[in-house]
Amino acid sequence: MAERQEYYIGLDIGGTKCAVTLGKFTGNEETELTIVDKVKFPTNPEEAVNGKRKPTEVLEEFAKQTRILLENNNGVPKRIGVSCGGPLDSRRGIVLSPPNLPGWDHIEVVKYFNEIFGVECVLQNDANACAVAEWMFGAGKGTQNMIFLTFGTGLGAGLILDGKLYSGTSDMAGEIGHVRCEEDGPLGYGKAGSYEGFCSGGGIAQLGRMLGLPAGMTAKDIADGAYAGDETCREVYRVSGEKLGKMLSLLIDILNPEAVVIGGVFARSSDLLLPYAEEVIQRESLNYSSKVCRILPVGLGEFVGDYSALALARFA
Repeated sequence: MAERQEYYIGLDIGGTKCAVTLGKFTGNEETELTIVDKVKFPTNPEEAVNGKRKPTEVLEEFAKQTRILLENNNGVPKRIGVSCGGPLDSRRGIVLSPPNLPGWDHIEVVKYFNEIFGVECVLQNDANACAVAEWMFGAGKGTQNMIFLTFGTGLGAGLILDGKLYSGTSDMAGEIGHVRCEEDGPLGYGKAGSYEGFCSGGGIAQLGRMLGLPAGMTAKDIADGAYAGDETCREVYRVSGEKLGKMLSLLIDILNPEAVVIGGVFARSSDLLLPYAEEVIQRESLNYSSKVCRILPVGLGEFVGDYSALALARFA
């Protein structure tokens, strides 16, 4: 019988879907990742009671799917990384009522997987997990100081400082989306005029309605309109780009990073946003800091989610 292989396991807990990924790290310092196998499943399948599974049921499904992947690949677990929306307590391994996971209140995720699989397990929020992945394998590879910005449904940051993930005293470092940049504006993170309100997919859709676009247009719809030459759509992205530049100037002046790597809407529409952002950065930030900082779209593209929890398992 062939000897069983050791695999790192990445678990991604999402509001609509979850994923289990098996990976192997090779190379001199185990920094080259091969994704061996992967499975996705809905967080709340249609057959669930009232359309929603209990957290314990979701964790049981993770354990079941992980066992299947390991068995199919003649494997045993080496270390587990879990990526989940915050807030959470990474030191105690507890999920603390994320907005996208109703009912997940003080769920001891790390303890559960420790007991099931008998190996070390680490937990981080999804922005931090993506930051580690982009730092190790993507656009931020080779840097010592890097910021990752989600710019998706919401806006959050993962911070790599002096070659280490920085999550703060209570795992709330990087919540730049909560900062208010205008007295009024699109609603994001519970605040009108916040950076999340101006620099997220939902915020861009709101901004479009505020500027007279039809209800129901998404950030992608507005981007398509901007590319087609619609002046109102272009104005939406100009405003968002300028607010992004203001936010980046703040981060650059405070943290002096080598790179800011941005995902989500920015990765798809950087040419609509970046010129306006760069104008503001040139005007607002310290020259000594801005000239050493690159603003980049994600390097891993649509695969950043596959890499993120595995990156935690290996490096966090």
